[in-house]
Amino acid sequence: MVEKIPMTIEGFQKLEAELKELKSKERPAIIRAIEEARGHGDLSENAEYHAAKEKQGFIEARITELESQLARAEVIDPRDLSGNRVMFACTVTVADEDDKQIRYKIVGAHEADVKDGRISYTSPLGKALIGRAVGEEVEVITPGGDKYYEVVNIEFI
Repeated sequence: MVEKIPMTIEGFQKLEAELKELKSKERPAIIRAIEEARGHGDLSENAEYHAAKEKQGFIEARITELESQLARAEVIDPRDLSGNRVMFACTVTVADEDDKQIRYKIVGAHEADVKDGRISYTSPLGKALIGRAVGEEVEVITPGGDKYYEVVNIEFI
């Protein structure tokens, strides 16, 4: 059975855009660079050629990775969800030990960006929050010590 990868609509669209960019611009550009480098003669001592071939390998690997992720994507729209528990794709507001409120959207691993308020469902905080309701407290073990949060609000936006 193929393992599905949960992701938000935004995450799916971002991967699609990156794949399109790699296929329509990066791949043709690197092919031209390889052809140009071949024209410079002896390939065994041609640094431009070897650098271009290495970059081509990275591009092709990324294309394969993106195609695999998109094929296995399970796109979840938070507007289709409801309930009173934290789940993938919801936006949750938590209060830390100092009663400072922080808002996070629970997303897939490749979409996570803590500075932008998006945490992975596989992160320690994400795992601790999944399944919790408003008013419940969670403990998260971090390298800097244990942290405690209280779920303040859950939104499906």
